[in-house]
Amino acid sequence: MPLPLPALLLVTVLAVAPATSEAASEPDDTSASPDVAAGIENYEDALIEAALKRHGRELEPSPQGKVLSEVLVDTEDVVAEIDPFPDFLNIFHARTREDVVRREVLLSVGKPYSEQLAQETARNLRGLRLFSMVRLVPVKGRTPDTVALMAVTKDIWSLRLNSDFAAVGSLLQYLKLQGTEQNFLGRGKRIAVDFVLRQDTLSLGQSYTDPRVLGSWWSLSESIAVIQGRESGKTEGSRGSLSVSRPLYSLSTPWSASASVAWNVETNRVYRGASIWQLPFPGGPAVPYVYRTEEVVGGFAYTRSLGARYKWNIGGTVGAYHYGYGAPKASALTPEQSEWFNRNYLPRAEDAGYVGLSLRAFDARYEVLRDVDSYVLAEDFQMGHWISATLRYAPPVFGERSHFAEGGLALRYRLRLGDTLTTASVSGAIRRQLGERGAWNNRRWAAELIEVSPKVLGGRFVARGLLDVNIDDLFDRIHLLGGANGLRGAGADAYSGRRLLLFNLEYRSRPIVVKTVHLGGVLFWDSGSAFNDRPAMVHTVGMGLRLLFPQFNVLPFRVDFGYVLNDARPPPGSRFSFAGGQMTDIRPNFMETPL
Repeated sequence: MPLPLPALLLVTVLAVAPATSEAASEPDDTSASPDVAAGIENYEDALIEAALKRHGRELEPSPQGKVLSEVLVDTEDVVAEIDPFPDFLNIFHARTREDVVRREVLLSVGKPYSEQLAQETARNLRGLRLFSMVRLVPVKGRTPDTVALMAVTKDIWSLRLNSDFAAVGSLLQYLKLQGTEQNFLGRGKRIAVDFVLRQDTLSLGQSYTDPRVLGSWWSLSESIAVIQGRESGKTEGSRGSLSVSRPLYSLSTPWSASASVAWNVETNRVYRGASIWQLPFPGGPAVPYVYRTEEVVGGFAYTRSLGARYKWNIGGTVGAYHYGYGAPKASALTPEQSEWFNRNYLPRAEDAGYVGLSLRAFDARYEVLRDVDSYVLAEDFQMGHWISATLRYAPPVFGERSHFAEGGLALRYRLRLGDTLTTASVSGAIRRQLGERGAWNNRRWAAELIEVSPKVLGGRFVARGLLDVNIDDLFDRIHLLGGANGLRGAGADAYSGRRLLLFNLEYRSRPIVVKTVHLGGVLFWDSGSAFNDRPAMVHTVGMGLRLLFPQFNVLPFRVDFGYVLNDARPPPGSRFSFAGGQMTDIRPNFMETPL
């Protein structure tokens, strides 16, 4: 979770300042006053008001169809005049250059103004992750029959120590520190040095991302990291990637292409709490859940995009991969133990080349909401249907074991009724091994329902139900549940199984605003089970805090304390969990990419 140092240093100062409560208004409300002392009713609206005054412009109430005469860009520093933070922080940040914003604008001067293209431009700008706020508003042109477009952006802190971690009580399960310049020289390039600490390893690496190579629509991304064992102090492996792509940067873009390669070589140790999981080998000593991983993947994809309101993206892929897994020599397993371990617990070793076809169809209808996952900042939601289907065939180019065909399907439908937001998702995948020993396997399906209620006493109820089922899984994927990953208050990864059933119900309060810093509370009930045959539901209840700095972050930081109602309770300190984002952000990637 990115939580930059300037925000942490100023929390204590702001905590003693007068607080105001906030009720988020609709995105098109521009009546807020920038008087911070009186309390900002809407942070984004206050920035729009300030930009209009700087440029001496007025909003255009009826822009549609008028000729676009000019594009104005107002790029605001991380610390603006309306912010309570000292403006010397801007010295350490290069403000985004105007041309970085202008190159994303999809409207053309001299052509009729299009609200659809304006909103699509705003979504693209938010997708760059350079800004804490992006708003495109029409303003009156120099003549009555024209309109101008004003792009108002506010930089997010770019020179920062990003962090992401998961901890339960005193047990630190995962820590990622990333020294990053997300907006190098204000040009939108990203460079980073990464440090990742796990319970068994640490890794040090670097990455570079250029979303617009030489001002074109092509993007480049590369990364590499070296992995070292914490106990041995020796190098255990490395991971890295390289990709070049031309994305579908607009709904009217006719094609996209990408090429990529990635590798991961490391030793994996699966923990239950603070100790390596000891697997119960029948008739002998336990087997440590430790294995060596060698993975190399590469591929090329091309997509043709059709349609306007209802999009159809049809693509083809070609690729190959090598997946190798085995117990390391240090485990000193007997042949019987090794065979049992490989058969029951290790992912499937496999080499394959493949060709594939894909279809993605969706309703190109988006809405901007607030106070769903974030507090005051705009959030983009694609509404209506979204479908992703993939078919893949791997011929026997690397041997009979790699001869298979597989398919995956993901469906999502999102509906907004008033201030209620409902999202229903279903996904499934299956594989058919071909040849003499043909069989159906890798049967997996999952379903999720998320319901966001209208405002209740200024806050919202958020409910989520998730079911994830594996059947005949060749890769022996196992769910771990407990702590920050869905069942708050339980011991870290206390429950395991190839299937997962999880319910989360939260009441997220209206935030208290302390000089634009947003502090909210959460009451929750979690119920979940990781199981193989039948679920044994464990129930927890608790409360938590959410903290958002709109100058520095888009999603809040969360701290939760839970209490187990019907099972073993960990020590009090282990009932705390700390992480970034909302609990509903934790979901299987399988929900969107079944293959």
